[in-house]
Amino acid sequence: MARVRKLITPLLALVALAALALAASGCGTTDADPQRGRTLFIQKCSECHALAQAGAVGQVGPSLDHAFAAAREEGNDSDTIEGVVKAQVEYPRESNGNSAVSMPADIVTGQDLDDVAAYVGEWAGVPGAAPPKVPGGPGAQVFANNSCAGCHTFAAAEAGGVTGPNLDEELQGEEQAHVEEMIVNPNAEIVKGYPPNVMPQNYEQLLSAKEIEDLAKYLIENAAGGGKTKG
Repeated sequence: MARVRKLITPLLALVALAALALAASGCGTTDADPQRGRTLFIQKCSECHALAQAGAVGQVGPSLDHAFAAAREEGNDSDTIEGVVKAQVEYPRESNGNSAVSMPADIVTGQDLDDVAAYVGEWAGVPGAAPPKVPGGPGAQVFANNSCAGCHTFAAAEAGGVTGPNLDEELQGEEQAHVEEMIVNPNAEIVKGYPPNVMPQNYEQLLSAKEIEDLAKYLIENAAGGGKTKG
């Protein structure tokens, strides 16, 4: 009996290791769509996580670029990172013992999870990663680079976020100076129905004065009814 136990114990360990390797390999996600995953990431994850290629600057959870940069430098491939992301989303851990700032369970599932994990696996920790170029001028690029689509609806950018106000509705006819103030000091005037402290408070540090000006101009010119000053 002792001899049997000696044989079974390492066998079980090998089975466990094989299961972990399979989970980390990203197997079974060959039909994943990273481009769709990018859209879902911006909608579901960018509020909390930073990821350069998505233009995401969230600070609630870890920066995914920082989290996976070392692993990528050590030779871990995209499939491995994809597998880790899937496991973390499927079995989220409490952050510092505080459930209020922990990743919700089932934030994405099924095909959505496959797509998000494939996207993060492809881009997290990639040196020099940046959002793709978008049409619409410099303000449109600022909008894309900072993942504004993750929180706001804005037709000109094909953005459908609902965490923050609908910019087509809220920015009709606004003055540029007022829009710039909304960007750098979002808690100064909170739209009814939305809580404070949702929008990052540090865009004045993250963006140059020219980027803020370009973004405000883009929003005003492209919001429904843009260019007409509110009476």
